[in-house]
Amino acid sequence: MTVLEARGVGVAWSASMPVLKDVSFVLTPGFHGLVGANGAGKTTLLRVLAGGLVPHEGAVHARPDGATIAYCPQTVDVPGDDVFELASAYDGLAAELKGRLALDEGELERWPTLSPGERKRWQIGAALAREPDVLLLDEPTNHLDSTARERLLGALARFRGIGVVVSHDRAVLERLPRSILRVHDGNVTVHAGRYSDAHAAWEDERHGQEQAHARAKAAVRAVERRLDAARRTQAAASRSLSAGSRLKGKRDNDARSMGSKVVAGWADAHAGRTVQVVREQLDRARADVPAIERDRTVGGAVFATYERAPHPILFHIDAPEVRAGERVVLSDVRVTIGRDERIRIAGDNGAGKSTLLTALLAARRRDDRVLYLPQELTREAIDSLVSELRSLPEDARGRVLSVFSALGSDPERLLARRATEAAALSPGEARKLALALGLGRHAWALVLDEPTNHLDLPTIERLERALEGYPGCVVLVTHDDAFARATTTRTLQNGRGTRAASPRPRGGCGPFAARTPEEARGW
Repeated sequence: MTVLEARGVGVAWSASMPVLKDVSFVLTPGFHGLVGANGAGKTTLLRVLAGGLVPHEGAVHARPDGATIAYCPQTVDVPGDDVFELASAYDGLAAELKGRLALDEGELERWPTLSPGERKRWQIGAALAREPDVLLLDEPTNHLDSTARERLLGALARFRGIGVVVSHDRAVLERLPRSILRVHDGNVTVHAGRYSDAHAAWEDERHGQEQAHARAKAAVRAVERRLDAARRTQAAASRSLSAGSRLKGKRDNDARSMGSKVVAGWADAHAGRTVQVVREQLDRARADVPAIERDRTVGGAVFATYERAPHPILFHIDAPEVRAGERVVLSDVRVTIGRDERIRIAGDNGAGKSTLLTALLAARRRDDRVLYLPQELTREAIDSLVSELRSLPEDARGRVLSVFSALGSDPERLLARRATEAAALSPGEARKLALALGLGRHAWALVLDEPTNHLDLPTIERLERALEGYPGCVVLVTHDDAFARATTTRTLQNGRGTRAASPRPRGGCGPFAARTPEEARGW
């Protein structure tokens, strides 16, 4: 039986940026989900397990010796040799995989124009064809339409080795894993069962910690009230003793006077001892309060400036065809999108959704204030985002970082990165930064191509609520049907407009707070 073991693994990008600390676990055959907030270290851990990144501490062992490991990273820029081997193979397993994943060898001739979802199917199919002992998958369902997702899950269900899958896809995390590894604050905890079971377990743990903290704080407040009462009693006793001393003469030694002095002195001393005892009790109560740090990954409500577009039409295209390179992707394209519309562009992988977005953006006015988020951000684009953030005036940078924090990432950690560490931003963190930079600029429209890719589950839920309340134009490409139903009201499919099923009412009461043009300050 194959075993994958991590023993005391530690990784740090710099002395100020530890990522993983003393990570230890043992994995046996079956799928294991790897979850955590954006930037928590999931991809870093996957690279360590794959052998592509040497940890600063500890080690990873796959047993028996010679066990093979296949790693499928998030992005697929160029096809590897294993892809061409799969394409040219016609044996039983290769034929089965190509059938299950709907892979056509002719697609490789136009690889640069393939959609990310089409490339992903080839990447994972080639990895499965190698029959590895360990299969490491980083966001395998990103970019996949519902049909392709079902095909992939069916193929993965037949894998009999050790599988580790990083995913923010709730359907994947409920169907595949037998256990969940959670990366949080540099540590990894293992929970048996599917994602919903693991999520309930750590939510119960967090709730218990919060309750214990609240009880301890309540106990502190109770002792503080007792100390205040004891101090008031001591003050009253001291005043009584002082008053008695002033009223009586030095030679007034009758029994009644002497008794009053003794009683007043005793009361003053007793009150002083009580204050001391309660003060010590307060010190112990404060020491018993369990430490609880604010989880910066929780995030909060997202507020963004908004300014209504002065033009009633923001996007318009009327063209006989739209090309991707030399290939005609769409024909007879007629699309008009108004400033208040909320549009989903839908279709299968390779249908031309991203190509249509590119054409719409190219046709808009140059001065239109549009936030565009592509499917993937290159390293150069990430470097540019970080440089742009650092160049902003202090007040503008503060607004951007507040949105970044609300999306569930730590601004202090971002600012602590040196220029050479910009590429260490996770894809999810980079997308959050792009959103934060755009949302602080009073956008008239949001054009989002698979915005939930790479985002952790809490962030997806916050973004969904935020877009529900955003009053401007939204143009969205997504394979997440629930996300689309919540955030759009009309669907464009193959150039035909249809009403979305059960659209939710729009409104300005969501986490996005619309601001008037008078409140907005520049682009």
